[in-house]
Amino acid sequence: MKKIMSLKAVILGSAIVLAGCSQSDVNENSADNWDEIREEGVIRAATSGTYFPNSYHDSDTNELTGFEVEILREVGDRLDLKVEFTEMNVDGMLTSLNSEQIDVAALSISHAGENADRYNYTVPYKYSYMSMIVREEDNSGIEQMEDLDGKRAAGAATTTYMQIAEQYGAELAIYDNATNDQYLWDVANGRTDLIINDFYGQTMALTAFPDIPVQIHDELFFNPSYTNFSLKLGNDRLTEEIDQVLDSMHEDGTLSELSEQFYYGEDVTVEEDHDIMTIDLEG
Repeated sequence: MKKIMSLKAVILGSAIVLAGCSQSDVNENSADNWDEIREEGVIRAATSGTYFPNSYHDSDTNELTGFEVEILREVGDRLDLKVEFTEMNVDGMLTSLNSEQIDVAALSISHAGENADRYNYTVPYKYSYMSMIVREEDNSGIEQMEDLDGKRAAGAATTTYMQIAEQYGAELAIYDNATNDQYLWDVANGRTDLIINDFYGQTMALTAFPDIPVQIHDELFFNPSYTNFSLKLGNDRLTEEIDQVLDSMHEDGTLSELSEQFYYGEDVTVEEDHDIMTIDLEG
């Protein structure tokens, strides 16, 4: 197992992997709007704005930036299109995709979710796996997944992260686009006990807040994952255009350069062969 920064770092914010949404939230009358996008010269994109290092505001300039944000900007440049960002939470992204208020969401919907076949997906731009933030002094009393029973798990609603926590008996503490320090301090102070999320994201969050006495559990890693952009079902031409750009960014090293810029030298765009357990989602 590859250890990054002593495995004592994290990022939380809005959890980027969605378990699914209700049938009523999805409009099946999907249409390809590539011609309209070309005519207007704009791709409308949704991002959280609170999910360092993928989407956040620079502390000096307050400008929106981050790994995913800069990928989308580069995609826009190569397609000769402007990217207009709207900041919103996970559920807002889904609603806006389905109502065609946005074209692209920086949101990787779980392909194991009940509505996974109701969205378009780009090729992946990031590979990772799940990990767990716990208190530094005692791992929040968690030594194995079964110890989640009765613990309080913090996270955004309707995510795979929270679904796994609930599956093991954890009580869910729902946060709506909260900041990383709020998540971390609540674990440290005992208001919650754990946060399940993306390993690299968590690594970055703990690096950003080194004085908060929490850490990544050094034995519990699970569910290898990949991250992609999501689009409304049927928006095939835009999906194809973005895929071609992402493929070229993989080939020419641009994605790796952006990863190393935002992930402290780590290349998260390359899938690594780790022996990590897989937890099947129930239901």
